[in-house]
Amino acid sequence: MEDAPERTPSSSESTQAPDLAREPEVASPGDSEGCARPLDTVPKKLCGYLSKFGGKGPIKGWKCRWFFYDERKCHLYYSRTAQDANPLDSIDLSSAVFDCKADAEEEGTFEIKTPNRVITLKQEEKELEEFLCPVKTPTGLVGAAAALQPVPAMPSALQNISLKHLGTEIQNTMHNIRGNKQTQATAHGPLVEEPSQSVEPQIRELPLTSDPSIPAETEPEGPPKSAPRSSVPSGPIQKPKRQSNTFPFFSDGLARSRTAPEKVAALEQQVLMLTKELKSQKELVIILHKALEAAQQEKRASSAYLAATEDKDRLELVRHKVRQISELNQRVEALEQGRDRLVHEAGLREQQVQALQQHVQLLMDKNQAKQQVICKLSQKLTEDLAQPPSQPADATNGDFLSQQERMEHLKDDMEAYRTQNRFLNSEIHQVTKIWRKVAEKEKALLTKCAYLQARNCQVESKYLAGLRRLQEAAGAEAADFSELLQQLVQEALQWEAGEASDSMGLSPVSEYDDYGFLTVPDYEVEDLKLLAKIQALEVRSHHLLALEAVERPLRDRWATLTELVPSAELKQLLRAGVPREHRPRVWRWLVHRRVQHLHAAGCYQELLARGRACEHPAARQIELDLNRTFPTNKHFTCPTSSFPDKLRRVLLAFSWQNPTIGYCQGLNRLAAIALLVLEDEESAFWCLVAIVETILPAEYYSKTLTASQVDQRVLQDLLSEKLPRLTAHLGQHRVDLSLITFNWFLVVFADSLISDILLRVWDAFLYEGTKVVFRYALAIFKYNEEAILRLQDSLEIYQYLRFFTKTICDSRKLMSIAFNDMNPFPMKQLRQLRAAHRERLEAELRELELLKAEYLERRASRGRAVPEGCVSEDEGEGDS
Repeated sequence: MEDAPERTPSSSESTQAPDLAREPEVASPGDSEGCARPLDTVPKKLCGYLSKFGGKGPIKGWKCRWFFYDERKCHLYYSRTAQDANPLDSIDLSSAVFDCKADAEEEGTFEIKTPNRVITLKQEEKELEEFLCPVKTPTGLVGAAAALQPVPAMPSALQNISLKHLGTEIQNTMHNIRGNKQTQATAHGPLVEEPSQSVEPQIRELPLTSDPSIPAETEPEGPPKSAPRSSVPSGPIQKPKRQSNTFPFFSDGLARSRTAPEKVAALEQQVLMLTKELKSQKELVIILHKALEAAQQEKRASSAYLAATEDKDRLELVRHKVRQISELNQRVEALEQGRDRLVHEAGLREQQVQALQQHVQLLMDKNQAKQQVICKLSQKLTEDLAQPPSQPADATNGDFLSQQERMEHLKDDMEAYRTQNRFLNSEIHQVTKIWRKVAEKEKALLTKCAYLQARNCQVESKYLAGLRRLQEAAGAEAADFSELLQQLVQEALQWEAGEASDSMGLSPVSEYDDYGFLTVPDYEVEDLKLLAKIQALEVRSHHLLALEAVERPLRDRWATLTELVPSAELKQLLRAGVPREHRPRVWRWLVHRRVQHLHAAGCYQELLARGRACEHPAARQIELDLNRTFPTNKHFTCPTSSFPDKLRRVLLAFSWQNPTIGYCQGLNRLAAIALLVLEDEESAFWCLVAIVETILPAEYYSKTLTASQVDQRVLQDLLSEKLPRLTAHLGQHRVDLSLITFNWFLVVFADSLISDILLRVWDAFLYEGTKVVFRYALAIFKYNEEAILRLQDSLEIYQYLRFFTKTICDSRKLMSIAFNDMNPFPMKQLRQLRAAHRERLEAELRELELLKAEYLERRASRGRAVPEGCVSEDEGEGDS
């Protein structure tokens, strides 16, 4: 390239590519004691800042680099800054090809293609206008001036760091820190005693000692290293290899001419600058550490990917990375949303602050105006008091008369305002009365509409029940009417009840209730779908009828009951049912009464920690029963629900709490009901403890289920006493009710009743105990007694008993039967029956154990002798 006429150096010329500005080389250490040669005899050298495309992973992009050309080796070296001691890498230009890439998206981009790689470089935007223009050689040391210029600004420090050459980056950083320390030492002491030098020789000396573009003659091929310490000119006091451009040296003359305070101030300024430099270097080290960690993590991932033996393992690693990227993207989106929200809130706060400032300013202006008025009035009053009255008596009398007239006018105005106020008050009173009448009328109309809708549901359910009975009674005999009957049934199933009322908002019954249970059971049998439709209508009618007449007064009574104290009123309220909004609070109080002697702070967490440390033998059975807990409840069937995990922890904690029971089938349903109501794991755990260990009798969930079997016999006696007709009918067909009722007592009707009735049973059960279970068991049979008496076949009776509890929809009727029709029901009688049947059952169990022992003794005395010719299959296989 040809040299142009000399001109002043500029940053744009020092960064042009491929025509980089030529830097005059300075003399080697041996040339006339470090003095530079004349400018016209100094050979030129290319150097400057360019943007290089490269990097790894998320910080891949354009990085600013200092480039300088070594003519002796025909290599183009580059480093992060011009002050770095060691270059990052070099480009062999002996066989390179330059491509200016005219079709590139960004102007000023070109490529250097070598046999080994392709390097993409770019000029800064401000230099594009002079791209590929003739190079003009300016006056002065262009390379040194360019090296002393600040590095072009980058978006972030981490983006400009080379992850590929971390070792070189760290060496350069340590070299800069050492250089700063040496500079500090020189500035604090011997620098004052050196002969005075101008600032320009110091700048000329910088490339001599620190420019890595001047390698030694005997240096091997490769990236040049920093000059050895022996190349520094010797003297009475050695200067550092290079100086930080952020730390200016004072010349000797300036140092001598300054006084002691000035020197102290200068040293303090130098200390401050060095502190800032050290802080920036520490930040750079932290950034390098982070970059190193990212590179190591990427290296480990790549090593794992390359070490994988099969494609599926590599695919799994790729999927893991994709999942991590997706999670990071989601986290970034969440952070961006949070940032936007904070920005929005900050904007609102600024608006509020501005509004408050304006309001304050208005108040201040108003206060100032009032103060001015007060000052004027005070001044006027002072003047009036200072001057004696000079007005005549006639004028005084005239003023007095005018004031009296004004007072009369004011009294008239006040009377008029009073009359207007009375009129307005009467109008408001009349409007209020009209509004109250309209509200009462609207409420009465809504109640009437709900009643009519309930009656409509009842009529429709009776119609469907009649169709069902007609369908069952006709059978094959009514072949002529079977098609018509089938059509009527299909129309009844397809028509949705209460569509008109739903639009009116009269509390329609949804698919799921407040606790996640299906409102209407989903029967698998096709013939029972009509029954499900009938039940849906009955549930809806009872819900509408009880909404205004019963539910609202009950909620009002519970709202006034702030403190819970055992009383007859509380018992009646619990039997009637607790509203949903009050049920968690009431249940916690009921459970605490039962387990306050067992409750200990931190007990539940200790049991969980014990379960994590050691697996309980019942853990496998618990895991199997989790998926079978309430298949009709959305909280235990939804895959994203947290209730199964909570239920697992509660059951495992109870298995460690009560090792004599551990886990028994049925405990999962008890704990699930407690979780649905209380929603807190620890509260549900203590509710389960209260039911098993304090409410139900001992050995209710033992291996022999002794107490459960006793209660079944007690129930049979009570049925004979309370419902003799039903007991005789079931005995005639040899129906064993324990096959149906055993599960009722074991899980307290959790699988049998619809959720609304079930939770009302639990409200009274947690307060009164097991006699509530007996009351409701008898009430269920009483509720369906006539339907059971009509069945004349044992198979039909068993099929009906399998689902007949789900057909009970009138909770008020069932509650009245349980607590009114079943009286008297003394607890003393229940204890006597339990004691008698327990004694009989234990005698039977002892007799059974004796029979087992006698059988084992006979079998042992006979031995295992086998007649000749009779060989077991196992022995025959062994002989062969």
